[in-house]
Amino acid sequence: MLPNLQFCSTFTNNMKHTFIAFVLSTFIFSCANNTSEKSITNNAKKDSTITAATDTAKVTGPIADAATIMSRKQVPVLCYHHIYDIPKATRDYDVTAGEFRNQMKILSDSGYHTILPEQYYNYLAYGTALPSKPVMLTFDDTDEEQFSIGKTEMDKYGFKGVYFIMTISIGRPRYMTKEQIKQLADEGHAVEAHTWDHHRVDKYKTVNEAEIRGVKKQVNDFDLQFAEPQKTIEAITGKKVQYFAYPFGIWNEAAIPELRKRDYKLAFILSTKRDSLEPLYTVRRMIVAPSWSAQGVLRVMSTTFK
Repeated sequence: MLPNLQFCSTFTNNMKHTFIAFVLSTFIFSCANNTSEKSITNNAKKDSTITAATDTAKVTGPIADAATIMSRKQVPVLCYHHIYDIPKATRDYDVTAGEFRNQMKILSDSGYHTILPEQYYNYLAYGTALPSKPVMLTFDDTDEEQFSIGKTEMDKYGFKGVYFIMTISIGRPRYMTKEQIKQLADEGHAVEAHTWDHHRVDKYKTVNEAEIRGVKKQVNDFDLQFAEPQKTIEAITGKKVQYFAYPFGIWNEAAIPELRKRDYKLAFILSTKRDSLEPLYTVRRMIVAPSWSAQGVLRVMSTTFK
């Protein structure tokens, strides 16, 4: 008996629709699964650093008093200078590229999240929340390997750093160029001030004769060392400069009103203790020593910053 042609046609069309629906559902599931995996990866990377919204958030209200700021738990702030791709570092403020890589890896494996100065300021001044296990990675003096080695390694973990720039060195051999500094800022790192030429803050005078770019001039050292770097860096990055690192970690009381006058909100010392009356302008950092292993860095972080 011949088959019913209408039935066969209907059956065939139904099968086609079923097959098409199956293919579409499989495709949609696959896309959703891939999107989910990408979302997890992206979220993991975001969790390792800050979000743009957090970094630019404006906090208003009265700034906490010095005693309240002193009572807040300190965030570990690590300070790097030279990062050499050599087997062993010899100077007290150098680390090898291998040790730096190990240190970044252990920070990531241990669940640390990098923060930037704006977040630290808002936490100290207003008590705003920080991510779990915060750490700040800072770099002094504009050395080129801080970009080529430091940034490259931090990128693997979504970490962001704070680059304190000595502006006299920009573009010189072994130092970062304007283009590299602009790239750091564009990628979400903080680019801040570390004076014009690294003179000690406790030696500054309001009127002083200095040779600047081959010409002797009467200058106010505070303008030269505090304001000039702001203007130079802001012209490169297009972003406001409000954070400062003292050369050699040395500060004095006379510098603080001069920093305030130029809209600096935090200033960073080194291993000495914070000043109980001016904690925002004596924020503690620790130079990473060449002898510290990755585990040693974690130990120093836990014992030093309380």
